[in-house]
Amino acid sequence: MTHLVVPSRFNGPAKSGNGGWSSGALAEHVSGCPTDHADTWPTVEVTLMRPPPLDTELHVSEGEGITVLSEGRHRVAEARRVMREPDSVEAVPLAQAHAAEAAYTGLESHPFPTCFTCGPDRAEGDGLRLFPGSVGDGRVACTWTPHPSVAEDFHTYVDATPRASLPVTWAALDCVGGWCTDQGTTTRVLGRMATKVDTLPVVGEPHVVVGELRGEQGRKAFTASTLYDEAGRIVARAEHVWIAVDAAAFG
Repeated sequence: MTHLVVPSRFNGPAKSGNGGWSSGALAEHVSGCPTDHADTWPTVEVTLMRPPPLDTELHVSEGEGITVLSEGRHRVAEARRVMREPDSVEAVPLAQAHAAEAAYTGLESHPFPTCFTCGPDRAEGDGLRLFPGSVGDGRVACTWTPHPSVAEDFHTYVDATPRASLPVTWAALDCVGGWCTDQGTTTRVLGRMATKVDTLPVVGEPHVVVGELRGEQGRKAFTASTLYDEAGRIVARAEHVWIAVDAAAFG
């Protein structure tokens, strides 16, 4: 059994972990994920069962193909490898994605304004400050240039290029999905995320994150997101299930 801690920097709601970051941190513990080189990652699906607590030592265990994150007797999340890869969302040019940020509705009304990924109250270099705005057809997009503070030193790259960590890459693919929905009026939190990372994003290089609404059913919304580099190559992609909640219950 190993341990995992979600530092307070990586919150989503003020009192719990960012769903994408927490899921990506658990995905690093799934068997078959690369540990010392830049191979692509398998598709990993993480189901969140309760808000990940911050600054708390959580237990990671594995059995029967499932990697479990738990706090005492309570399961926080489960992760597993899956065969099907997420479908990508059509790319948006860098200039168009940048222009769309002005239409980000979270600038006017945000259920979790200190969210590591999309919170407008986070300082530059602290949070990711991803502000996805509508580009039409149910899609939203924004730009992202990974800051040196999110670089990782866990893997070895031939060119020694600094890259964002795996959990931060999952975080970048997270909230853009939520903002494809009516997040301004109905608060939703991440319930499940399946992610395929082809390579980690290069620190200091512009990227585009695009999200798309794929459907809704009751309290659930189904979305997808794709991270592109400046040349338009896919870096990573994800599919999500979002659950409508009472924002007050999440602090």
